Amino acid sequence: MNTASALTTRPRFQFRGHWFWLAPLILFSALIAGTAIGETSIPVETVLKVLANQLLGASYPVDRIDAGIIWNYRLSRAIVAACCGAGLALAGVVLQALLRNPLADPYLMGISAGASTGAVLVAVAGFGAGVVTLSAGAMVGAIAAFGLVVVLAYAASDSRAGGGTQASSAIILAGIAGSSLFNALTAFIIAKSASAEQARGIMFWLMGNLSGVRWENALLAVPTALGGLLVCLWYRRTLDAFTFGTDSAASMGIAVRRVRGILIATVALMTAVMVSMVGAIGFVGLVIPHAMRFLTGSRHTRLVPASALAGAVFLIGADVVSRVLVAGQVLPIGVVTALVGAPVFALILIRGARSR
Repeated sequence: MNTASALTTRPRFQFRGHWFWLAPLILFSALIAGTAIGETSIPVETVLKVLANQLLGASYPVDRIDAGIIWNYRLSRAIVAACCGAGLALAGVVLQALLRNPLADPYLMGISAGASTGAVLVAVAGFGAGVVTLSAGAMVGAIAAFGLVVVLAYAASDSRAGGGTQASSAIILAGIAGSSLFNALTAFIIAKSASAEQARGIMFWLMGNLSGVRWENALLAVPTALGGLLVCLWYRRTLDAFTFGTDSAASMGIAVRRVRGILIATVALMTAVMVSMVGAIGFVGLVIPHAMRFLTGSRHTRLVPASALAGAVFLIGADVVSRVLVAGQVLPIGVVTALVGAPVFALILIRGARSR
């Protein structure tokens, strides 16, 4: 059995099409819960009144402090968390199909490491002379890392291979090399230029941090996540073909190089945007696709929307836990996703090995 199918099982539950009509309700409920639960709990009724006042022009009497917390802080944070979770989960789905590797995730291509380097250059080394924001620097670093990985993969692969197994292996190895390089650059910049306080702030951001996101971040995250979802849905049958190998996909009339380039570029863009806003958050793109395969099966018609929804709900929940787990302190969200994701992924590996 090849690596692409090692963790693939028949769906545990047979979901029908109408189940996905529940997705908006599930997502809305998660957003409301993420807005209501926090360091200070706010009744759901109050949250709904604030939303009605802001979106529908209602005039419900609501405490001004509660209204400010809900609208200016928690709701935008929950929306960004949902978009990041959905985007990272979709990126994992695409990479695992294209590379036929069950361990592929958005950070495989070094995008997260590059974004971290770009952010550190802005925050510590003063890159951009105060004109370039932290998110913009992270975006530049992510794109630079992706470009390096593409160049290394192209140089290492045989152009006559037609995008087969050799090309996939080259991308994996190039991603490892790129991640190592940019992680080393980040550590070097922090050690050379950062004060103790700067180093602490940067390390907190590198582990995933949603504390600083606001509506301007949500206005970027929402179209990015929706655009990525639409691209993945458009190529859902193509992703099915890629799971059988690029040779099989080519025999079905798929333009392998062009489609693979579009999908990888989509993954790179989604990951770069999300990482530039919230830092590095691991295990979402690795665990969520595998978990959804147990529920929906491997067909991407169901797997793509299910993974997007599960990733969104998972990261909203992880953000809530990061705020309430330790009284008076907000944990990096990457710590929570790792604490949950590592044991879950170990369980998936064990169950996948037993099903062979």
